[in-house]
Amino acid sequence: MSVLVVDVGTSGVRAAVVQSDGRVTDAHYREVLPTTPAQGFVEFDAGEMAGAVLAVAHAALMTGGPVDAVGIANQRASTVLWDRATGKPVAPGIGWQDLRTVGTCLMLQAEGIRLAPNQSATKLSMLLDLADPDRVRDLCFGTVDSWVAWVLSDGRLHVTDHTNAGVTGLVSSDCSGWDLEVCEALRIPAAVLPTLVSSTGVVGEAGALQGAPVIAGIAGDQQASLVGQGCLAPGTAKATFGTGGMLDCSVGLDRPAFARRGEAGTFPIVAWSRNSELNWGLEAVMLSAGSCIEWLRDDLGIITTAAETDSMAASVPDSGGVYFVPALLGLGTPVWDFGARGTLLGLTRGTTRNEIVRAVLEGIAHRGADLLEAVVADSGLGVESLKVDGGMSANITFLQALADATGRLIEVAPVTEATTLGAAFLAGTATGVWPSLGAASSLRPARLVVEPRRRLDRARWLEARSRAEQTVPELSALDF
Repeated sequence: MSVLVVDVGTSGVRAAVVQSDGRVTDAHYREVLPTTPAQGFVEFDAGEMAGAVLAVAHAALMTGGPVDAVGIANQRASTVLWDRATGKPVAPGIGWQDLRTVGTCLMLQAEGIRLAPNQSATKLSMLLDLADPDRVRDLCFGTVDSWVAWVLSDGRLHVTDHTNAGVTGLVSSDCSGWDLEVCEALRIPAAVLPTLVSSTGVVGEAGALQGAPVIAGIAGDQQASLVGQGCLAPGTAKATFGTGGMLDCSVGLDRPAFARRGEAGTFPIVAWSRNSELNWGLEAVMLSAGSCIEWLRDDLGIITTAAETDSMAASVPDSGGVYFVPALLGLGTPVWDFGARGTLLGLTRGTTRNEIVRAVLEGIAHRGADLLEAVVADSGLGVESLKVDGGMSANITFLQALADATGRLIEVAPVTEATTLGAAFLAGTATGVWPSLGAASSLRPARLVVEPRRRLDRARWLEARSRAEQTVPELSALDF
């Protein structure tokens, strides 16, 4: 028994087969890059994405099929609008990073409606204004999971799960249904919205694929990673370090008490849902992580490959008093300062590129500690260890710095993309491949455990972070 997973990220589409013993096989990938037609704009070709989804899914099934079910994982809050009859997109897809609706969000605040530009709500309203100003066409809105389900089902399924719906800005606070008051304010017809379904459970056949396996698991990428790493019990947490960083912690069946954002800067999320029962979590956000390594490579030329940062940083005993604050795009949790900027302090005539590289890795680790401390503060739960995935999880020096900054065991996921495992486990538990999520996630233990060796100087680094704040006061004044 096995499960096909289609995982749509920000820069491409991956399909793979997850076997009943948890092994990931028959992986295929196709790049689908977003475009930036203007500053703050991020768009993608939904038609190209659909073609890539079918291509990699067929390729994975050709070598690894047949399968018992299909799971979907996806970048969250990106927005697609298409014609129900033709199945064709009526406008470019708008990426989650797109900021063109900042002004709309600020105007809505004056009316008592709090939305952020990275959510889907104002993106959808804008697309409707462009494609259907009179709201008379029969159109379908979806986040990327909805679009993938539509494509795989040959247009028979228009659905989204609670993990994705919860970050659109369009659902009620308890995520039980669409918020029709917000929809009315944004002139979003109810008929445009997909049906809410559970993250694990059969929703229909993937008729576009050989054998028409059932689609039985859907989750946003961070929640899929949370499930894939077995963070099911309250107080278990994982962090994904890619271009940015996300730390997610399960908190149980009770929704966190705060409506939008906790005092420590975390957000309530639906971790996963089953039979319409919602399991909740908290999410903390780092805006710059791996992008800082790209900055060292592509802009400063200090390194030639991301991989060499590990050996360079390990070649010196410490950062030589150099501190780096990874705020290239502002700071997220816990201070949420969009006007903060990256800061490099403590340079001397004797500073080498090795100390700078180590300071960058340690700075990202300190931000990881920020996220963990925020989740603990807002949840009131103890987090004994932190599970890690994403591209930076291959960097041993970074992992050691993260263990030292957090004072926690760091458990590295068995695969770099734990989202694939999570989407598979959600689909497979609904179809009998595994008896439970817990049984599925126990199949693949951590490939590496890193223990703390020393304490990094959090006080000095936090002082550096405070100096990075409010560099651009106009942006620091923005709050969503």
